[in-house]
Order: sequence, then C-alpha cells, then structure tokens
Amino acid sequence: MREDKKVPCVLMRGGTSKGVFFHDRDLPADPRERDAVILRAFGSPDIRQIDGLGGGNPWTSKVAVIGPSKRPDADIDYTFGQVSQDQPYIGKSVNCGNISAAIGPFAIDEGLVKAVEPVTVVRIYNTNTDKMIIAHVPVNNGKTVYQGDFEIHGVPGTSAQIDLEFVDPGGAVTGKVLPTGQPQQKITVDEKEYTVSIVDSAMPLVFLKPEEFGLTGREMPWEYEQRPDYQELSVLVEKIRGQAAFLMGIVDDPAKAAKESPEKPKIGFYSGPAPYIDADKHPVRPGEIDLVARQIAMGKMIYVLMGTGSICIAAAANIKGTIIHEIVSPALGDEVTKLRIGHPFGVMTVTAKPDGNGVKSGTIGRTARRIMDGWVYV
Repeated sequence: MREDKKVPCVLMRGGTSKGVFFHDRDLPADPRERDAVILRAFGSPDIRQIDGLGGGNPWTSKVAVIGPSKRPDADIDYTFGQVSQDQPYIGKSVNCGNISAAIGPFAIDEGLVKAVEPVTVVRIYNTNTDKMIIAHVPVNNGKTVYQGDFEIHGVPGTSAQIDLEFVDPGGAVTGKVLPTGQPQQKITVDEKEYTVSIVDSAMPLVFLKPEEFGLTGREMPWEYEQRPDYQELSVLVEKIRGQAAFLMGIVDDPAKAAKESPEKPKIGFYSGPAPYIDADKHPVRPGEIDLVARQIAMGKMIYVLMGTGSICIAAAANIKGTIIHEIVSPALGDEVTKLRIGHPFGVMTVTAKPDGNGVKSGTIGRTARRIMDGWVYV
C-alpha cells in the first residue's frame, strides 16, 4: 500500500488568482516526479479537483515554485504552472501576472529575501518567459504588510498595494512582439474570415472583434455560457486560437493546440468603452474605461483580467494597426501611457512606457494574501 508523503506549501492569493506555493527545494528534482507531486496536490486530473487543493477553475488552479536566484541581477527564480483540471498536464510556457503579485511577499516571509522597510524591492526572474519582474512590497517588522486600503476589482475588501513592473516584456514566448509580423490579419475557419491581432508581450494574446461573432463584447461569463450557440462559439474560438498558435510557431498543426498548448496563446474579445453592470452589480460607465475586455483561458471566459494580459493589451495599444490601437487611439493617441480596462468584475489600470513597438515596461498595482501554510499530502 502506498503511503502519502507530506510536502510543505503555502496557499496564497495573488491579485485575482489563487495558487499553491512551493519552495523549489521541497519538490523532486526530476521533472516528471515533480509534476506528479503537483498534480496529486491539486487533485488533477478531475474537473472538480475534489481530492486536492485546486479550486475547480482556471484562476484557482495555479502553482508557483520559488527558490533563490542563480542570476546576479535577480533575488528569486520563480516558475509558474497552470494546472489543468481535466488533463494530467501543467502548462509552464507562460507566466501569470496575478500570481506574480504574491511572489515577493512569499520570498520575504519565507526568508529568501531580506526585508527592508518600508518597501522591499524584490527582483524576480520568471523562468517561464526569461523575463524580469520588479515587485515593490510594503513591509514592517521584517514581514510583508498585507493590510491596506488599496482595492482591486474582483477581490473583496482592501489590502496593501504591491506594484509589479514587467521589464522588457516583448516576445515573452515567441521572441517577437508581433509573432506573424502583422498588427492585424484574417484567419479563415470553415470558409469564413475573422479579424485578429496577435501580440506577444508578457503573454501572447489573440485579439478578436466581438461583432464578428454576434456579440457585444460586454457579455458576462455566465451570459456567454448560457447562449444557445455557446458550444458552437467555443469550438469556433478554439479553432481560431489553434490557427493562431500555428502561425506563431507554437504548434505544428492547429488541431494540436487544444492538447499540446491549452494555456497559450490566450484569446478574447475586445471592444470600445460602453456601459455595463459588473459582477458585483456596480455600474461601469464609459468615462471610467478606455476599452472592454473579455478574456478566455483554458476554454473558459474568465471573470477578471489576467495581469500579464493587461501588459499585452497595453503593448497592443501602442502598436499602430492592432485591434486595440484602433479602439483606443481616437481618445488616447498613438502613445498610451495609462490604460483603463473594463472586465467582468470592474476596472483594471495598467501604466506603460511606450518604446515605438509595444512597451519597454508595464506596471500594475495588485494585492496579495497569505491564506494558509502547512503540508499537503501527496
């Protein structure tokens, strides 16, 4: 009879995501054994993840592995994993900006980085994308300060603000900001053309025009899923995502994207500012936003906005010819340094430093919380 082993871990919220955090030293060095331990910890594969720590949806089925950096310009090496609910698979080719918000606090509280009051700067090397993230974490008495008055939409209450700067985010996966060399192009599925922009900055995203799918772009996730044509739409969007993955060189056959690369690229619908009621029943007014985003991850429309996704949107806003640039440039011009993005739970703001081909850095304000520490039995 197999005996369960226990592995130290911490359950943390980062931004609008939640994940299980491990020290690199506490997991097996062998990649297959490591993945097996993580899958067992999450209760995957099982759509409910009933036998593990996974939350049964993409934004709570995430893992972070952290250790001291081997690089002179970084304090921490951090690897992100998107743990599949229905497959024995962990996607490690992209980063999660929301989970990134909790990396600095974890590193400080676990003694991996010396706390410097009142704000500790943590230099994080993300191994997934070979990119740097600079976290500004408030501290007191040698520990992270979690209490504060900063609010992010999609998380109840308020917490201390953690600023995350994504440095040189362009080409995070493909090595190119515009992987196909075009800011906008057509993809043909079932003899019909669809307009797309494909941009890779912090994360590769495929931008769609909702009106080409009979949508307003302001649908809430449950409204989207309750549409009578939801299954057909889901199949169509995945076919477009597969074609984009092929054009980006991520897969050698569009049909393989669902199995071989479910976590990248992400895809979604983007439209101009228009009023809607968010998931907390609060009105979102056109004057409060610059555009509306509805993002799809692992086949599901998500309730919030991906942190790295917001950086990519800001990059697209600064590239002439993209769908995003067409939406925001009439009001914001060709150089966009601040962008307010409407999502199902409200509004997220990203600031950027344009460089003529996207952005040289993008910054978001997030919060984090240490929820539980202990052991998981695997």
